[in-house]
Amino acid sequence: MEVQKNYMDKANKRRHSLKSIAATAMISTCVFFSSSTMADELPSVNWRMQALWDAGTTPYEFEKKFVARVAQLTDNKFTIRLFAGGQLAPSSQAFEAVRAGAFQLMKTFDGYKAGAIPALAFTSTIPFGFPESDQYEAWFYEKGGINIAREAYAKAGLFYIAPTVYGQEPIHSKFPINSIDDLKNKKGRFVGLASTVMSELGVATTNLPTAEVYQALEKGIIDFADRGDLSANYEAGLGEVAKYVIVPGFHQPTTATSYVANQAAYDKLPESYQSALEVAAREISASLRQHILAQDAVALEKFKAQGVHVIHLSSEVINQGRPAAMKAWRKAVGDDELANKALESQIQFMRELGLIQ
Repeated sequence: MEVQKNYMDKANKRRHSLKSIAATAMISTCVFFSSSTMADELPSVNWRMQALWDAGTTPYEFEKKFVARVAQLTDNKFTIRLFAGGQLAPSSQAFEAVRAGAFQLMKTFDGYKAGAIPALAFTSTIPFGFPESDQYEAWFYEKGGINIAREAYAKAGLFYIAPTVYGQEPIHSKFPINSIDDLKNKKGRFVGLASTVMSELGVATTNLPTAEVYQALEKGIIDFADRGDLSANYEAGLGEVAKYVIVPGFHQPTTATSYVANQAAYDKLPESYQSALEVAAREISASLRQHILAQDAVALEKFKAQGVHVIHLSSEVINQGRPAAMKAWRKAVGDDELANKALESQIQFMRELGLIQ
């Protein structure tokens, strides 16, 4: 009887176990079909995006990876057709074009609109500020910087998706720069907060479009310029018209470009598509930054092979310019509440990092 009882107990346990497995399988199947059904119900969306850079350049190649990643994350239901800088609208007019709905997405440099929206001066770069790109990106994601950027763009009917953060942009010059005093009475191309800081250092600045930097240097309209990262500048041929490269680029020690969408178009997206944009943007930020870091040394050697002189400035020289830079920071925010919020947040973080006292 005891043997029969044990047998019956084991049989009951097996039946209970089989029922549990069947129930679990049914739940999993339901979840799977539910997810599949939900995916099938998501709409097909087609956007157009204008990049910041010319086709064929390294940053443009990474924008191709961005749109491909968004498509992959949405089962190819959210596709973005990519256009080169200036192809849909002049780069200087992309802000207005996206706001008007001419196309849905742009890659831009916030500093271009810092005159109209002062807070954007601090979401693009901080001259003499964060020396490491990870520090700047941490301000966006750990210290609320991304919310400040979104608040700034929201006033213009635009949605700030995420930054692409990478390192310095060097200075390309027709004359040697070995001290801050060498900048006085020179003509330079700088944008955003960098323009304000350079003016404070005695430079006559002009806000030329990126595409016009080569010609302006060639014709002597400007004496030196900021343009892009070392690889992008080599690809643009700046070594042919400016025989000095100055690093680190104290005017732009770290850089943030940004993905910005038409607010109405963004609001119509399913939440999963919105998330795909943010995920892809952050992945591209890391991958482009690492690529640029690896290629900087290669680009410098290529410049040297062209006969370009590379000048490495010491931290002591850069520190000489920081007081004037901080004065320019304050001048740039004026009485704008959001710009002051951005600046105070960054200064506090720089103090926490031990960058300033």
